[in-house]
Amino acid sequence: MDVYKITGQRRLKGTVKVSGAKNSAVALIPASILANSSVTIEGIPEISDAWTLKALLEEIGGEVSFQDGQMTIDPSKMTAMPMPNGNVKKLRASYYMMGAMLGRFKKAVIGLPGGCFLGPRPIDQHIKGFEALGATVTNEHGAIYLRAEELIGAKIYLDVASVGATINIMLAAVRAKGRTVIENAAKEPEIIDVATLLTNMGAKIKGAGTSVIRIDGVEELHGTKHTIIPDRIEASTFMIMAAAIGEGVIIDNVIPLHVESLVAKLREMGVKVETGEESIFIPKQTTDLTAVDIKTLVYPGIATDIQQPLSVLLTQANGSSKVTDTIYSARFKHIDELRRMNANARVEGNTAIIQGPTQLQGSTVTATDLRAGAALVLAGLIAEGETEIHDIYHIERGYGGLIEKLCALGAEIRRETIVHTSK
Repeated sequence: MDVYKITGQRRLKGTVKVSGAKNSAVALIPASILANSSVTIEGIPEISDAWTLKALLEEIGGEVSFQDGQMTIDPSKMTAMPMPNGNVKKLRASYYMMGAMLGRFKKAVIGLPGGCFLGPRPIDQHIKGFEALGATVTNEHGAIYLRAEELIGAKIYLDVASVGATINIMLAAVRAKGRTVIENAAKEPEIIDVATLLTNMGAKIKGAGTSVIRIDGVEELHGTKHTIIPDRIEASTFMIMAAAIGEGVIIDNVIPLHVESLVAKLREMGVKVETGEESIFIPKQTTDLTAVDIKTLVYPGIATDIQQPLSVLLTQANGSSKVTDTIYSARFKHIDELRRMNANARVEGNTAIIQGPTQLQGSTVTATDLRAGAALVLAGLIAEGETEIHDIYHIERGYGGLIEKLCALGAEIRRETIVHTSK
């Protein structure tokens, strides 16, 4: 079993370059299925989710190369092979295979997606959209079967502004006959990124990034080249780390607009933040941090993906803070792990209450999901002594080269294989 071992209280200083957006990559890669010739995507992060998607595309006949952050996909020989289990269950975003395969082949068999368990995350809005376009959707033996004679554009109102449902419906609708209108669409930057790729492939999409997206279906999509946007969640994670234990850190390859809500919240805590055109500088903090209340919201609000690292930062702030997650109420499993490290925190419903400041102590903890893992890495950086983090595969689903990036900033973190011996 592989673990991270972190020796705490090593100050971070220097420049770190943010990778391409994980939440874009996991949709852009399946989107390539819709093309009739090669698609090249630059800036793909070196994360396990990207390798899993590469394997999925190869399973259905795609020719895929992935090197130095560039993935080239030739989808011309792909077939609608059923994918009931295996790699599908390794990541949540495998559900994008549904929309892409339905759009191209008018049928798909996809196992129920895996990934981090964050409480109920139903795909009912995805299915609602597919059915509105004319597909029949059934759940048979734990796999989703999608079938359509043809796809016809429709007006679809999402009950929840779901990023996954917005993208998935978009993937299917670009090859439907007529116009599709998605109302109450999610507005996240990753949706604009996927729409940009599809438009470059020949799709006709207007309104991505707003609450109403209009798609006029086309007969065929062609290959193209696309550069992924920077990962706003990784950028946010490094910003929080710099605020907690930085001596002056430049976070490079950032779109500051994408992290405006976090910048505002950090400044409210007393953190100095200087924004450039494509970078953010967080100098060494010379004043005590102030406790604040945080509520996660859909974009452009505070992302649910960063409430866990933020809750670690709040253990170092003066006073009592409340962190309320309106997106995933179960996203507080990291609080029990932080308590092992001496954090004064408790969970009440969908809110964590954190009292600070407290000196965290190194301990053995477990990453329960991707962003909880990032939070525990930050806790280990702050803590006295050594922290050992288990189940690091969660972290490596979404952060490429994390150890190398942190070590370059001055952290002492290493990956080790430990062997359990049974008596």
